[in-house]
Amino acid sequence: MRITLNGESKEVAPDLSVGSLLQQLELQPDRVAVEINLSILDRSKFTTWTLQEGDRIEIISFIGGGSPRHPVHCE
Repeated sequence: MRITLNGESKEVAPDLSVGSLLQQLELQPDRVAVEINLSILDRSKFTTWTLQEGDRIEIISFIGGGSPRHPVHCE
């Protein structure tokens, strides 16, 4: 089945869950946000949400950073 992943056409197995797709891409589910057809998918649905032919998926990875020597203080 064909989907669009981050703007590129990709062939995937039928009945593929979002969780399985993330596993194939070697992405940690707790470090990404997933948008399907312009809607953000709740992380709790990653393992049960099955992709459909023609779905448009955007995956955004979170990257940590900053300097531990300069903590940010909020007042």
